[in-house]
Amino acid sequence: MTPTILFVDDEPAILRAFRALFYEDPIEVISVSSAAEALEVLASREISVLISDYVMPETNGIQLLEQAKHLYPDCMRILITGYAYIETALEAISRGAVYRFVTKPWDGQELKGMIKDAIREHAMVCSLRCADEAKLLSIAQMIELKDQHTMGHCEKVARYALAVAARVGLAGDDLKQIKFASWLHDCGKIGVPEAILNYPGRLPEEMMRVMRKHSEWGADVARKADLPDSVVAMIRHHHEKYDGTGYPAGLAGAQIPLGARIIAIADVFDTLTAKRPYRDPLPREEVVTIIKEGKGTWFDPELVSRFLEWIEDLPE
Repeated sequence: MTPTILFVDDEPAILRAFRALFYEDPIEVISVSSAAEALEVLASREISVLISDYVMPETNGIQLLEQAKHLYPDCMRILITGYAYIETALEAISRGAVYRFVTKPWDGQELKGMIKDAIREHAMVCSLRCADEAKLLSIAQMIELKDQHTMGHCEKVARYALAVAARVGLAGDDLKQIKFASWLHDCGKIGVPEAILNYPGRLPEEMMRVMRKHSEWGADVARKADLPDSVVAMIRHHHEKYDGTGYPAGLAGAQIPLGARIIAIADVFDTLTAKRPYRDPLPREEVVTIIKEGKGTWFDPELVSRFLEWIEDLPE
């Protein structure tokens, strides 16, 4: 099905410039000049992405996007704003009203890339909602295509996490939910620009701030797709640290969901033993030493012990 996007701005020249961005793309573009018109369109059509200017008469862009969030939560929402309103836009993102924002004067290719990411995320949410187990894995593998250095990562994280989970006595639905969360733990990266995902070196701090949002974005995708609350929580908190210095919430110890604590170890093990743009894969012995040193600070001490038991039996 052809995705439909809705653009809202009260300046006709801006509307024309926006429509021109997508002349050659298989995307239906609807443009309107007011929030009232936008709400009428939203009520009559399925819209993948809603893009609105901030400064408009009567109802501003954030007010429109907040209404859209309440009435049509699956619709992705992008705000266009001037530099003077960046803090307001960031607050709207933290409230979940806005998916992303772009500043004026906008760069056409940057905005187009952001919108295409939002279209993909909208499609992913719709697919996840009715997905069986094979489809979930397929979606996770599709997400990995954005990052050429992580092919196979989701499956390996699931394998390692399930091995540790079984050693602490988990079974049945608990294992199934850890498997799903492991496959989808990085699904929020669908919203991270490819320039960041494929950056040839260690990320500068401003890029890291964007990258760190992926766990929250992924949890939001899983929540919209009506996945179990436990899966949503594992995706959200798989970068927490046992001593409370992780993100996004700074949880510590048993506050961190058990599955997220397990996935954290599996994620780090696979990441460090894999090649990255800025380094070769580390030897297994070195990675095991790093995980041992993180016992009680980065990782749950009991889970590290179970992981070490398992890794001793794993062929090189």
